[in-house]
Amino acid sequence: MVVSNCSVQQQQAVLTGERMETQSQIVERLRSAFCSGMTTSEQFRQTQLSNLLSMITENEKLFVDALHKDLAKPRFEAVMSEIDTLINELRYAIANLSSWMQPEYVSKNIATKLDTCFVRREPLGVVLVIGTWNYPLYILILPMVGAIAAGNCVIIKPSEVSAATESLIAELIPKYLSQDCYAVVRGRPEETKALLQNRFDHILYTGSRVVARSVLQAASVHLTPVTLELGGKCPCLIYGRIDIDSAAHRLAWAKFFNAGQSCVAPDYVLCTQDTLNDLLPALRKALEDFYGKQPETCPDLARIVSHRHWTRLMELLRRSSGKVVVGGQGNQENKYIAPTVVVDVADSDALMEEEIFGPILPIITFESLERGIDFINHREKPLALYVFSDESSVVNTVLEKTSSGGFCSNDGIVHMSLPSLPFGGVGASGWGSYHGRWGFETFSHRRACMLRGWALERLNSLRYPPYQEDKMAWLRWTTSAKSSCSLM
Repeated sequence: MVVSNCSVQQQQAVLTGERMETQSQIVERLRSAFCSGMTTSEQFRQTQLSNLLSMITENEKLFVDALHKDLAKPRFEAVMSEIDTLINELRYAIANLSSWMQPEYVSKNIATKLDTCFVRREPLGVVLVIGTWNYPLYILILPMVGAIAAGNCVIIKPSEVSAATESLIAELIPKYLSQDCYAVVRGRPEETKALLQNRFDHILYTGSRVVARSVLQAASVHLTPVTLELGGKCPCLIYGRIDIDSAAHRLAWAKFFNAGQSCVAPDYVLCTQDTLNDLLPALRKALEDFYGKQPETCPDLARIVSHRHWTRLMELLRRSSGKVVVGGQGNQENKYIAPTVVVDVADSDALMEEEIFGPILPIITFESLERGIDFINHREKPLALYVFSDESSVVNTVLEKTSSGGFCSNDGIVHMSLPSLPFGGVGASGWGSYHGRWGFETFSHRRACMLRGWALERLNSLRYPPYQEDKMAWLRWTTSAKSSCSLM
């Protein structure tokens, strides 16, 4: 079957469930299902969310095995960062969906005192979620939770780089979710580019800024709203009194979790020279506690996702003018890079040019808290910002004088595990947010509703011609905001 007005790339057949369809046919099939109204009821949404929960819980071992094949991700990290976070998110959405769907009644003025005024959350339509490879299950399915909860039909595009997880998701989604309303489209960048030529009602993309620009260009053709989760160089500022051993352990865990391949991992450290002198031995001890004297043989350390990414990271390290004081070793065959710490790093160093996205931690020294804050503020706003200090005045000063997608004191990464907090960037680190209710809101249209009857026509007549000054005076009074009014 040939669909008119489609490019050759769009005509490439895609296997979804047991059907062979073009990308355009998939989009139109889902749009027909949405237009039928089948996704709007709470019962349907709850059923699909419950089925998605079953998919995760019933296939945990398969997902863990796939994640290990793609990234050598330890089972502990896979369960904590991909499996359990999704389970918690799904249970949170299932428990709260009914309340999220309720109309939100708003305050009124005298002119509308007999009207029913509320905000109604409505689904957008057919939405597209484009995942990435570093958390190939979590980052793809978590936005889908919000989209399903909001009543949309959803197409998900998993990353082809994490091939084992991509294949498993494509196999399982049609078995657990309605094939009329949800689909998986696989492919390389060329297929993704073709997919973006279709009209969607919202797109959520996670990945690089370079690709984000292409997504925005494609979306602009149809005036499609876009949520972008892009990452960036997340700083960890350490200042003042501190529990150095605890700080070293928490920093090392947040940085080297998933071999540093986390968009919210601390990308670099800012601290004074005195703090650095105490931090380095504490970091060495923490890393030995975590991974032993030979990290390459430790099963608790993930690997770089591909040889191309391994080469990029080792080249960054080679170009750096800093001094490697911990790690630095690599093995291209098994895509291993040792947990690495680099000091004497200048702000123009190769390691500071772009997001590292690997197990390399540069440390930059500064003289005062103000200098550290200035260093952060002269760069693009990060997806996350961390400050380690026992002094609340330091934490509050950094919080008040900087801007970032998320903020956490005395720890790293953990803030994004809480469904009640929004996850998203600001400026170059991303647009929009999701998680919990925030995902429901992202994929919902907030429709302003006013239900009126025929009462108070005498009051309404004040707005009809012929216009008079006394009429305008009365109208301005009845429509003005009042601090308190028994009639409202």
